[in-house]
Amino acid sequence: MIHVTKTTLPTLNEYTHYLERVWSSGQITNNGSLCRELTEHLKTYLELKNLELVSNGTLAIQLAIKALAIKGEVITTPYSYVATTSSILWEGCEPIFVDINNHNFCINPDLIEAAITEKTSAILATHVYGYPCDVIKIQQIADKYQLKVIYDAAHAFGVRVAGKSILQYGDCSTLSFHATKLFHTAEGGAIICKDADVTKRIFLMKKFGHIGEDDYLDIGINAKMSELHAAMGLCILPKVNDIIAYRKECSGWYDTQLEGCFLQRPIAPADFTYNYAYYPVIFPTHEIMMRVRQTLLDNGIGPRRYFHPSLNTLPFLKTELKRACPISEDIALRVLCLPLYVGLSKVDVKVICDLIKRTLRSESE
Repeated sequence: MIHVTKTTLPTLNEYTHYLERVWSSGQITNNGSLCRELTEHLKTYLELKNLELVSNGTLAIQLAIKALAIKGEVITTPYSYVATTSSILWEGCEPIFVDINNHNFCINPDLIEAAITEKTSAILATHVYGYPCDVIKIQQIADKYQLKVIYDAAHAFGVRVAGKSILQYGDCSTLSFHATKLFHTAEGGAIICKDADVTKRIFLMKKFGHIGEDDYLDIGINAKMSELHAAMGLCILPKVNDIIAYRKECSGWYDTQLEGCFLQRPIAPADFTYNYAYYPVIFPTHEIMMRVRQTLLDNGIGPRRYFHPSLNTLPFLKTELKRACPISEDIALRVLCLPLYVGLSKVDVKVICDLIKRTLRSESE
């Protein structure tokens, strides 16, 4: 079976090297030496000043909302993973959905102002598939209305615009280090903050809000990364450039094989350094996408409908929150992410693309 992704793993010897340090120290959590080391390496690699490791990308969003004291309404995208919306709801806020651009599937900044009310406190946008939101326009709107900005950057590890890390924009950016991501710690995530004081608050909040044994200074939860997860990150980080390079080459194979198939792909902005996190394709209709998907599944290939459904249609939302977002709803019905990972071969990509082209030809006959 060719899955949509496959976790990059170090050798057992590489991982054991770090585990020996854990066993030697006896400390497997509570901000041990490996977590501190990984934090510093990530700040260097990503060119960031403030970064806090957490146990997963969903808690990263929730902690960012809590640390920034966001209340009321949060303007957000309907085209993202469900964690973007569920984090808003979990923190007692209301998601106000604004439709997306048709060219990169990120939130359309030209629609944001019309959705702002006296209850709006923040904008939470997603860099979809690693393609950046219009961070300049969004910040201009946020400044005008005194709103906080959070970016769900789960797909955007290593992405740069005009030579600058995309993670430097907004009040907070959140990362997922889940095993499906190009950089991972098996499970994990991080929060990047513009304000050092917000970073300090997140550090406190992620460990129950206290320092020492008895000094409780803030509301908190348990969102700490363990030393075992940090060990995985320390193994994977030196490989990231090679991982991105392989995914770039693999994406190029898809580009060549699918040329002339008239499938929609995200359009990259100028002066953009991509990380090749995903390979999404948009088919002409929902019916054609479903036939292609079934053909691939029948041949042992597992693409993913990523993202589906459009989040403004989630069944557990209050009726008044289910605002129409026609572009997001349309793209969500026609999208497939094709397999993309280190180890996927050129032959594999040709097989996948031949099946797609064969199905498309049968649809046109």
